[in-house]
Amino acid sequence: MPYEPDDYLSRHLQTSGIDLASKVDELLALSAPGNSPNLPLYRDMLTTVIRMAQADRNRWDAKIMLQTLRELEHAFSTLERFKRRRKVTVFGSARTPADHPVYALARELGATLAHYDLMVITGAGGGIMAAAHEGAGRENSLGFNITLPFEQAANATMQGSENLLSFHFFFLRKLFFVKEADALVLCPGGFGTLDEALEVLTLIQTGKSPLVPVVLLDQPGGTYWEHAINFLKLELADKGYILPSDLKLVRLVHSAADAADEIAQFYRNFHSSRWLKDRFVLRLNHPLSEAALAQLHEDFVDLSTDGRFSLQPYCEQERDEPELCHLQRLAFAFNGRDHSRLRELLNFVNQPQHWAI
Repeated sequence: MPYEPDDYLSRHLQTSGIDLASKVDELLALSAPGNSPNLPLYRDMLTTVIRMAQADRNRWDAKIMLQTLRELEHAFSTLERFKRRRKVTVFGSARTPADHPVYALARELGATLAHYDLMVITGAGGGIMAAAHEGAGRENSLGFNITLPFEQAANATMQGSENLLSFHFFFLRKLFFVKEADALVLCPGGFGTLDEALEVLTLIQTGKSPLVPVVLLDQPGGTYWEHAINFLKLELADKGYILPSDLKLVRLVHSAADAADEIAQFYRNFHSSRWLKDRFVLRLNHPLSEAALAQLHEDFVDLSTDGRFSLQPYCEQERDEPELCHLQRLAFAFNGRDHSRLRELLNFVNQPQHWAI
C-alpha cells in the first residue's frame, strides 16, 4: 500500500525545546537527492532514531536498532546489482549427505535454475544448500549466512564470494530469504525447513508477502512432503483452520525439471504486482483479450470489492519503476483476503488462449 507519513513522529519533535524537525530537513537536503520520492520515508527514519535518542532507555535496544539498520543497508546495497534478476530461494536440510538422492536432486535443481538464468539463494551452508549452489555455480548463487558463536563456515561454492552476505540476526536473514525470492523450492529438512515452509505460506496467505510459486521437491517415491500435505489437509483444512483452497498455494513435484517448469509457468504472462492506492495491479507481459476480460468478471468477481476488472496503462504513481512501463496492467479492487483464489486468477492470465493476438 502507498506510504503515509507518520504525523505523530514530527509532532513529537516539534514539542521539544529545539526545532529538531527543521534540523532533520536540513540534513536531508544535504544528504538525499532533492527530487527523491523517498524523502518522506527518510524523514520518518531519521525522526524515529531521534525519538529513540531522546528516550535514551536501554543500551541493548539501541544496539539492536543499530545492528538492524547496518545489516539492512549493507544487504540492500549488495543486492542492488541483482535487482532485476529473478531469484529462487532453496531450503532443505544442512545434514543431507552428498550421496543421498535428494542431494543429487538439489544439485540438478541448481543447474536447471541457472539454465533458466535464475539465481539460487540458500543459507550458504552444507547439505541441500551446498548441493543447490554446486549445481548453479558461483556466478548464479547468493548465500545468506548466519553469524553464530561457534564457527559457521560457508559451503565451498560460496567461500570467498562477494555474493555471500552474513547476518547477525535470524529475523533479518529470514526477511531476505523471502523478500528476494521470485519463487521458493523446499526440499526435505528439519525444524528449520518446516519453519520456513509454514512461515512462507503464512506470509502469502495473509498478503504480507507477494504471491510467488512455492514448490515442494522430493525424490521419486519420497514421502516427506506427501505426509506433510496429508497433515495439512486432515488437521488444518478439514478442521477449518485454513481454507481448502489454501493448499493450492503449494505444489509437490519429484524432479528438478518439474520444479523449474512450475516457476516458468507462473511467470509465463504474469510479471509482478503492486498496490496503487486502493487498486491492485497485475503487470502482464501480454494483454488479455476482450473475451478473457469478460470471463474474469464472471469467474473471479469475488476477488474484486466493486466487481470490476480493467486494463490500464503505466501511470505516474509507478514512476519509481520506469523500466516496467511497457507492461500491460490488469487493475481491480482486490479484497486483500483470498490469495489462494488470486493464484487461480494468475493461472488464468498465464494461459495463452486468454491473450490478445
